[in-house]
Formats: sequence, structure tokens, C-alpha cells
Amino acid sequence: MTAVGGRARLFHTDLGPAHQPTLLLVHGWGGDGREWSPHAEALADRYRVVVPDLRGHGRSEVPEKHNTPAEMAHDLAELLDRLGTAPVFAVGHSMGGQVVNLLAVHHPRAVRSVVALDPAHGAHGAEAADIPRRLTTYQEEGSAAAAGFVAGAFSADAPPGLRTAHIRTMLGTPGHVIAQAYAGMYTDPDAVGVRPHSETYLRRRPCPALTVWTSAEAADWERATLRVPGSRVDHWPDTGHYLHEEHPDRTVGLIRDWVSAA
Repeated sequence: MTAVGGRARLFHTDLGPAHQPTLLLVHGWGGDGREWSPHAEALADRYRVVVPDLRGHGRSEVPEKHNTPAEMAHDLAELLDRLGTAPVFAVGHSMGGQVVNLLAVHHPRAVRSVVALDPAHGAHGAEAADIPRRLTTYQEEGSAAAAGFVAGAFSADAPPGLRTAHIRTMLGTPGHVIAQAYAGMYTDPDAVGVRPHSETYLRRRPCPALTVWTSAEAADWERATLRVPGSRVDHWPDTGHYLHEEHPDRTVGLIRDWVSAA
């Protein structure tokens, strides 16, 4: 557990050779760093691999307020500064994808490039229209309501036990953290999860980025909207939202190839 700069104390693991390029692997909403365990183990032969639990999640400190992606990004900047690892290849899934993009925008010297896997940005249409109702439900019911989202987020071919593991992790996340993090993604004044706001902040991202979507429409939108030299958008069909865990070997290969080409 590390407290830095008066910010939230973050539990993290630090694997691999210290002199090699650093990968920062960031989990999503209602998760924790354990979901990156197979990836970290596979990648630590070649890279330094830092895996945090975000504020309010896992084994990290649980503040009463400000459990938002923006604050999580600032926490990570302080952690990386303390560890002396910057600039890093910042990899994030879902809300973690939003967090690493915010880290790149607000702390550009900390990030060499971004890999965002099914990130929490670009919401539009029916999804965006349903955000206020969902937020009310999370404020009233907390992690119990969020567990319903998790239960439906896997493909039929997901590894056995993966759905149950994530439901358990979500149910173990404090309800106020679930609601604050969701609001921080989508409804707070500085939230960037809805498509017009996503476009504005992603255009501020100063480094190359690889984004992988499970939605063909989202991939087409990001390709057409955010033409950044050196960046790339991929589409992985026929997989659930937790694509990095449904396809860990493919994800490790994707990260290795991206870092090697940088």
C-alpha cells in the first residue's frame, strides 16, 4: 500500500526487471488488479509491470468522496512518479481505459502511449439516454445493481468461473464508490464518457494510442473521428466486454506487438 502526495493509498504490485520499459495495467469499474494476473505474469519476463488497485477498489484506500476516473488518473501519476517508472505504456480496460486516457491528457510526461480495451468513452444514443436511470439505480442499490451489468458482460465462450469472479469482485466494492465512479465517467461536470465530450478530450491526447473495441460501430466512430498519427483502432468481434480475460494470450500478444513497434 503506497500513499503519495497526500492522495489515496494505492495497493499495487511491481513485477519484472526494473531497467526495462514499464507497463501500467489498469482494471475497470468494480474490479481490481487481480484480473491482470495472467497478463502480468506473461509480460514480466520482458517488461516492468505495475498493476494497481484504483482508489475505492480492491485493496486500496476507500475515500468517502471523489472516487472518479479523473482522481484515479491523478493518483496514478503520483504513484508512477514515486516509482520512477514514467513514461509508461498505459493499458486500461473499460473505466480503466478512460483512466489511462485521462492520465495521458493531464500528465503527458507520464505516458508514452495508451492501450484502451473496450474503454468507457463514446457513449451515445440509447446507451447515453439510459445513463441517468442507471446512475439513480447505482446510487440507491450500489454494487448489487452493478453486479447485474457484470453478469451480462461475457460471451457464451468465456472461461468457466470468470463471470462469477467478477460478480464477486463487484459485490465487494463499496456502493458509494460504484455510484461515484459511474457519475465520474458519465454525468459529472468534467465527465468524458458521452460521445461529444469523449471526442473533445481524446483530441487532447498527445501520445499514440491503440484502442480495441468489441463494437464495430464504436470502432468505426473512433477511426473516423480521431485521426492521430501513430494511433490505431481494432475491432474484436464475438467477444464479451472483458475481452482481455476472455482472450488473455491474444491480449498479451497485442501488448507485446504494440510496445515492440513503439
